[in-house]
Amino acid sequence: MTEETRLYLAAHPFAYPLIRLLARLGPVVRVPGVGVVVNDAATARRVLMDPRFRKDGPGSPGDLWTPVLGPSVLLNMEGAAHAALRAKLAPLFTPSSVSALVSDVLAQPLKDLSARLERGESVDLVHAMRLMAGAVICRVIGLGEVSAERALALFADGERVASMVSLRTRRLSTRQVAVAREVLDGIGDIASTAYRAEDPSTVMGRMRALGLSEAEARGAAGAFFLTGTETVATFVPRLVALLHDHGAGDGFDLDVAIEEAMRVTTPTPVMLRSVAEPAHVGATPVRPGDRVLIATHNCARAYGPFDLSRRHPPELRRLWFGAGAHFCLGYPLALAEIRAVAAVLLRHDLRIVGRRAARGVLIPTYEHLWIRAA
Repeated sequence: MTEETRLYLAAHPFAYPLIRLLARLGPVVRVPGVGVVVNDAATARRVLMDPRFRKDGPGSPGDLWTPVLGPSVLLNMEGAAHAALRAKLAPLFTPSSVSALVSDVLAQPLKDLSARLERGESVDLVHAMRLMAGAVICRVIGLGEVSAERALALFADGERVASMVSLRTRRLSTRQVAVAREVLDGIGDIASTAYRAEDPSTVMGRMRALGLSEAEARGAAGAFFLTGTETVATFVPRLVALLHDHGAGDGFDLDVAIEEAMRVTTPTPVMLRSVAEPAHVGATPVRPGDRVLIATHNCARAYGPFDLSRRHPPELRRLWFGAGAHFCLGYPLALAEIRAVAAVLLRHDLRIVGRRAARGVLIPTYEHLWIRAA
């Protein structure tokens, strides 16, 4: 059993074996009570590119997040309204703008992290990543510079909301919606304050300058908060573990390593779509109201174990961040954070001196990953 399989089983002891079993049943399979499951990358990409498969219908992400965030955030929008909001937000996530933001926010935390490794200390990389991911999202929603305690508290709030969702979740309960709203209303209040300050050096101030309404800025802050912390915080420890466990050594291309580790870890293990018009998924007919579950993890793992010499075919390329109109807007920010941290870590000859898998989490990860420079 691979270390990655152990992480998935710790996070989803019942759902993960089922998902992997479905991979053996063919590229597309209809599962009663679950929906039409897609296990093939080319088919998955076609579904993601087809407007007949939507994020705002029954069984879609809209069922999960509209009761919490309202109807007008990118997570649950389609059509012209989605395209218009995305166009307004896109200038905030150019590679140059996010690189500048990450460099500013993480300069001191990365300096401290490197110094600890140089002194021969053991570092819990999971804790360090929570701190850094929390600091970045604090800056995005308008908090500016914050203490380590505030960054960690904000990350914990995000974890609390994300942990409400499992691979089997269709809707949040009334109590879960109330808890999530309490957390996200607080995020929205922070964003509104920054928005009203009209400071063009802040993300929220730039949203105002770009013509977003305060409601749109609040909604965007909530969406970024939900999606912008766990991906980076969970991925970097797994990247380090994969490189360590496979004896990667020196001389590999960091960007290639990141993409291959993304394939193996699959940051979004499943994606949901709702069928709006009669169509086919592969050879399987579907009708309005059907739920399509793209088993992104199965699509990605079909190409084999971690291998830095592997080149990803076009149908697979960054599938875990979506495709087409819904390709993850925050991808450049996530990549900038991952590159910045990984570049510092990999200057050291790292050894893993202890690890523990996390349980009861949506995205499989480590509860602790202790590293030390050799």
